Amino acid sequence: MAVPDARVELQIAGTWVDVTDDVLHNQTIRYSWGRRGEGSRTDPAAASFTLRNPTGTYSGQNPNSPYYGHLNRNTPVRLSHGGATMALVIPNGVLGRATTPDTAALDITGDIDVRADVTPRAWGGVTSTSSWEVVGKYSVTLNQRSWMLLVNDNGTVQFRWSADGTAVNVHASSIPVPFAPGQRGAIRATLDVNNGSGGWTLTFYTAPTLSGSWTQLGTATVTTAGTTSIFNSTTALEVGDVASLAFANVGREIHAVEVRNGIGGSAVANPVFTSQAEGTTSFADAAGRTWSIVSASITSRRVRVLEASSWTPRWGASGVDVTVPVEAAGILRRLGQGAKALASTLARRLPKQAPVAYWPLEDGSDATRAYSPIAGCPPLRVADFDFASDDSCPGSSALPSIGTAATMHAAIPPYSSPTNGYLVAMLYSIDTMPASKSAWLSIQTTGTGRGIVLNFTALNVVCDVYDSTNTLITSQAFANGALFGPGKWFRFDLTAQVNGGNTDIHLGFVDVEGGGLQWNFSIAGTPGVVTDIDTGFGTELSGMRLGHLGVYPSSNVGIWDSSDNGYRGESAGARVFRLANEESVPVLIASGPGTATAMGPQRPSTLLDLFGECEEADGGILFEDRERAGLLFRTRSTLYSQAPKLTIPYGQLAPPLQPTADDRWLRNDRTVKRPDGSSARAVLTSGALSTAAPPNGVGVYDDTHTLNVHLDSQVQGLAEWLLHRGTWDESRYPTVRIFLHKYSALVPEVCALSPGDIIRITDLPVWLPPGPIDLMVEGAEEIFKTLEWTITLSCSPAGPWAIGVLDDEDLGRLDTNGAELASGVTSTATSLSVATTSGPIWTTASADRPFDIRVGGEVMTVTNVTGASSPQTFTVTRSVNGVVKAHSSAADVRLATPTILAL
Repeated sequence: MAVPDARVELQIAGTWVDVTDDVLHNQTIRYSWGRRGEGSRTDPAAASFTLRNPTGTYSGQNPNSPYYGHLNRNTPVRLSHGGATMALVIPNGVLGRATTPDTAALDITGDIDVRADVTPRAWGGVTSTSSWEVVGKYSVTLNQRSWMLLVNDNGTVQFRWSADGTAVNVHASSIPVPFAPGQRGAIRATLDVNNGSGGWTLTFYTAPTLSGSWTQLGTATVTTAGTTSIFNSTTALEVGDVASLAFANVGREIHAVEVRNGIGGSAVANPVFTSQAEGTTSFADAAGRTWSIVSASITSRRVRVLEASSWTPRWGASGVDVTVPVEAAGILRRLGQGAKALASTLARRLPKQAPVAYWPLEDGSDATRAYSPIAGCPPLRVADFDFASDDSCPGSSALPSIGTAATMHAAIPPYSSPTNGYLVAMLYSIDTMPASKSAWLSIQTTGTGRGIVLNFTALNVVCDVYDSTNTLITSQAFANGALFGPGKWFRFDLTAQVNGGNTDIHLGFVDVEGGGLQWNFSIAGTPGVVTDIDTGFGTELSGMRLGHLGVYPSSNVGIWDSSDNGYRGESAGARVFRLANEESVPVLIASGPGTATAMGPQRPSTLLDLFGECEEADGGILFEDRERAGLLFRTRSTLYSQAPKLTIPYGQLAPPLQPTADDRWLRNDRTVKRPDGSSARAVLTSGALSTAAPPNGVGVYDDTHTLNVHLDSQVQGLAEWLLHRGTWDESRYPTVRIFLHKYSALVPEVCALSPGDIIRITDLPVWLPPGPIDLMVEGAEEIFKTLEWTITLSCSPAGPWAIGVLDDEDLGRLDTNGAELASGVTSTATSLSVATTSGPIWTTASADRPFDIRVGGEVMTVTNVTGASSPQTFTVTRSVNGVVKAHSSAADVRLATPTILAL
């Protein structure tokens, strides 16, 4: 197969139609993805190609076209190429699998050893089900559970099994897998059902591939008293998604799987998908199992899905050379076209909780009544309301305050309660309690408690319940605690629920920032349904703010979630996941170990700006999912200390590889602010890129970022991290160009690259600094011709992301505060006299050696350190990085790879 074997398909009437033969290849196919450079937002992916159109086949408005009515704007387009690794490919969002029927060889009831070689789009992240499947003989139908291997959202490996087909043992590795998103890796679980000590033992491992070598994942095994066994089910063995379950549809390439009877025993199933032919739908593995492919494919082709945003027919003189240039784009283009600001989190969530009546009260300042987004619900009639006067509630747009003559009235549309209960809920804020009893909510019902009035007094909350003759049934008073205060918002829940011959009444007050009070009491009779809101506010409540008044047909108070405080404190990844799901945008979240960035409240804004808030606060990358019209958010933690996805010698690059030592991204004085919160500043005051005037520094390069994070305590760390990135003293290599048609062996690694991945360039020429050069991929442009394929990667330095790793020989060492050569050395000297100018002296412990230092650009390996005081004697191996030179006295001495603390 010639590289790139590029194809173009259009989705017409739900079917992918190959139109490659009509593409003008002399005009090329162009495809770009990712972002142009570090620090910028991702651009929509873009593709362009030209179709021959002599008969009007691709003229969407031509009734004679076989595709008439189907070639619309945003028609799905699929570009694909060959040359990638053969694998069982299950795209994001698709339930796919390879399956083999149950047979006696698969009926393992004792020790088991399960191994899988996988490349998932994300090893860990945020999903709706907290895990995704790899392989299993497991069915919930008729309780046919045997065992299953999965990966959890936190990146740990999970193994579950059942001894009886029903009850399930679920255990996970103690630490996550060491793989980055999209990195190939092998995982393994072994279960010893009887470890000889009256218990069972479960152990997890990882390896680069099934060929090993295997490293235990975590230092501890899972060991429990009491022996166990595995149920002999009749269900099929499935690789990929397990049919009877509904776990997250994480895209993955599965290369091979082994199931062994006994730990290290004989293989009873071992499908090797990399050995199959393109398009295989059924095959037998070496163990004799016959596999069928369902809603997946065995392929070496990889796809890029876009939407055709422009069809522009063209023709020459006399109607010859009729063509249609097509422009296609990723989903970010459509999401950014004419997007209006999303409503507040409360106004978005509460109407979806099936209220029979709901009024946000987020109306404009000139409003005289409150509208309802619920069909059939009349407006709330109000008097003496000052709309849009207070925007301090984190989950709401501006809400009204009331005056001394405030009232509100509305009839509730007729409804029935399937649970014989109801909920009346609203949000309020009051600075001080009234001196005398003051009503703030009154409702009418069809129940025994025909009228219910809530009051505040200086010390109490008072609930008065009246019967149909307006006779007081009961008056319940509860100490009001701290249900008030300047700037404090509370959500209030009043529920009534039938309980035998009684009605249980619940009053709940919850501070939107946490904490609250609740009280319960009962009256004889039935709750009925709510018919009216009929409130005359006490005059002493003037200045009270309120909003999001609703009536619900059940007593379930779980309507709020965290929408009342704007989901303050949720992680950046969780917010992107929630927003995307609310807006029906497919998304995959990739996250790694470490602290997630906690976000501040979500305020009304456009969807892309809200996504951008998460991306900027976290420092991760939001980009388009190439397999579908969706998104992928890669959190900051996945960018740390990665192994290179691609290693390429300089000689295989297309010229030129040009370093750029400019000040485009230089920032040495950085301030970070939190909206409505505090700020912090970080400044580099000494060194080559400091704020000192040249030649001691570069002068001041300052900026300010407003980042929507949760707490003031976060901003100092963010400022210091941004300073670290803005003063990284390394040449930039903005573009790296590769002729993939010339070096086709690079295709599998190159086509798997995504924004945030690391590439390494080796074997550098003498006119460049000694390497290797590690670069982070930001995006790319690809050009396809019939027999040509060129990719130009946009890159940024990877060095700032090589953060400290505990116990790592290279990344786990703290650097000196200050050290220099006590005397000059020749280019071949192997003994150095090193003086410590600041901080503790260098370690002399043999266990801490060898380690690398950098002196004047030359990397040396230290094999011995002697001396209990400064200066100390270093024994070194010279010119480790190929630099051969002499060094003068007072030359700076540093670790070659000092520890960098992560944010």
